[in-house]
Amino acid sequence: MKYLKNSLLALALSMAYLNMWAQQTPAGTQETAMSITGVTAHIGNGNVIENATLVFESGIITAIGGANTPTEGKVIVANGKHVYPGFIANCSSLGLVEIDAVRATDDQDEIGDIIPHVRSLIAYNAESKVVESMRPNGILLAQVSPKGGFVSGTSSVMQLDAWNWEDAVVKTDDAVHMNWPNSFRRGRWWMGEDPGLKPNANYKRDIDAFVAFMENAKVYNDGLSKEKNAPFQAAKGLFDGSKKLFIGANGGKEITDAVTTAKLLGVKHIVLVGGSEAYKVIPFLKKHNIAVLVEATHNLPGSDDADYDQPYKLPKLLSDGGLLVSIQNADAANFQNRNLPFYAGQVVGQGMDKETALSLITLNAARILGIDQEFGSLEVGKSATLFVSEGDALDMRTNLVSHAFIQGRQLSLETHQTELWKRYMAKYNRSEKTNK
Repeated sequence: MKYLKNSLLALALSMAYLNMWAQQTPAGTQETAMSITGVTAHIGNGNVIENATLVFESGIITAIGGANTPTEGKVIVANGKHVYPGFIANCSSLGLVEIDAVRATDDQDEIGDIIPHVRSLIAYNAESKVVESMRPNGILLAQVSPKGGFVSGTSSVMQLDAWNWEDAVVKTDDAVHMNWPNSFRRGRWWMGEDPGLKPNANYKRDIDAFVAFMENAKVYNDGLSKEKNAPFQAAKGLFDGSKKLFIGANGGKEITDAVTTAKLLGVKHIVLVGGSEAYKVIPFLKKHNIAVLVEATHNLPGSDDADYDQPYKLPKLLSDGGLLVSIQNADAANFQNRNLPFYAGQVVGQGMDKETALSLITLNAARILGIDQEFGSLEVGKSATLFVSEGDALDMRTNLVSHAFIQGRQLSLETHQTELWKRYMAKYNRSEKTNK
């Protein structure tokens, strides 16, 4: 009996410990109408409504307008605060990597060079502490995409408050992701090579491998083969337009080669990722209707002869050139995705209108993902995926989120980090009182 009691006690303590470090419980379905009043509403499409009232019910925005808009249900008085559509992290590895240094928690890169059939969807960890740390900065949606290799796999769009990947998915298998090879490479000094830049002897070979794969995939999907081939099947959407091809490329030559090759192969929709030299080929990108996911603005220039502030001003240059532009942080540490709104804020410092900069991570991002009918702006009939901030959400000094909602469900803003902050603040507050 004593052994049983001790075992039960140990089990209870273990459960309590695990619960202490677990993700916050996902919010339940919205049961009553909600109204937010007295708030400055940043619509996401360039418009702003001062002293606004926003109403949503059953996860859908039912009214938004001035102070005279009738309220319904529970009312949140947010005088002097700001309401925004949920920010969207494009081309992100959120939910695929928990600890970079622990291989068992890293599912972003699978074995193989051309693996479009590898789906990020089923590897997504809805209970990730990294994912929950995004919400206090207003990041409520993410395109979860695989990385590495040549053709990395297929992404899906997820909302960031869910029990599992089935609950989280917003758009399934939306795009195939690939990394275009570089036409130049640095010498391998450890093998006695000159460390300077030199032409990549394998550049044409790598492109030919992609072309051969796509040509075979097209033949396969035309019904000319009876054998099952998962990679070829996964490429089908690129030809019929149901999937987009996200191509990572930075140099002007690589960008033009990538787009030209993909178009010749019959790919319907192309998105450029990175594009540090995209400003050099704006007419070409505009001609082919190519959207661009630029790198995070908090970066060093991509080449020695680039302007020192090139990453800061790149989104504005491309936007002024008539391109559809968003911001992504694919190459930085996973947790830095939470800085997404401040990357957009950086562009404001380069002369972009603040509401236009906001659209880089809201409506523009939604359009690139093909979810703009439901997300990306505060409009009647769209999903109530939004948040309220004490101040300007693009400024790290004032982005203090007080309320957040995904599909009308009010989220917990507690995270592992906020729990640690409270724990140590309590410790030092006690120390100060003791010293007094």
